[in-house]
Amino acid sequence: MSAVNVSAEEIDRFARLAARWWDPDGESRPLHDLNPVRTAYVAGRVALQGARVADVGCGGGLLSESLARAGAEVVGVDLGDQVIDVARMHLHESRLDVDYRVQSSADLAAAEPGAFDAVCCMELIEHVPDPAALIRDLAVMLKPQGRLFVSTLNRTVQAFSAAIFGAEYLLGLLPRGTHHYENFLRPSELARWMRDAGLELEDAQGLKYNPLTRKACLGGSMAVNYVICAHRPV
Repeated sequence: MSAVNVSAEEIDRFARLAARWWDPDGESRPLHDLNPVRTAYVAGRVALQGARVADVGCGGGLLSESLARAGAEVVGVDLGDQVIDVARMHLHESRLDVDYRVQSSADLAAAEPGAFDAVCCMELIEHVPDPAALIRDLAVMLKPQGRLFVSTLNRTVQAFSAAIFGAEYLLGLLPRGTHHYENFLRPSELARWMRDAGLELEDAQGLKYNPLTRKACLGGSMAVNYVICAHRPV
């Protein structure tokens, strides 16, 4: 097995959220609110019907199920046993087919290089010790012309105010300690790691979210949340 790019503290933190992962008013509420926008962004750039898609850091399976419902053949991987258990259990309710695995990005890349039309990594990269290594793993998984989608938080004062002070301390939407400002990533850093991994940047957009109205949309400033798409050239 490959060396695992993971923080035990982060695994434990998300394990505590597992039981209420599918509760739209629970601690995962922001993920529920953002999920339709993320799914639409992927669907706008990949023909999902019949496509093979990896959801890396899938958690309890919100995005995985949305992609499967759109017709994709989805492999969802996470290193949290408890969140994968929740994801698998929810399939009994949704009646969808997702291949959930307790597996690292490095092991999936080694087992299935060049196997996926699209790879999604949403709100994970700011939680791993070596984000550049994660990008390399994700790039290896892609078929030629396959697309990588990554969403994360920018390292700005606005992101600190919104995601940490606002969401964790003021509004209590997330457990305190969910995010660490020093791990937020600037778009230029993410784009550089993608280029270093042999990918070509295709698009970058802000991802706006109002936690009071629970409305999310693409476009505008990238100062807080943003999503990046890159592809593997032939």
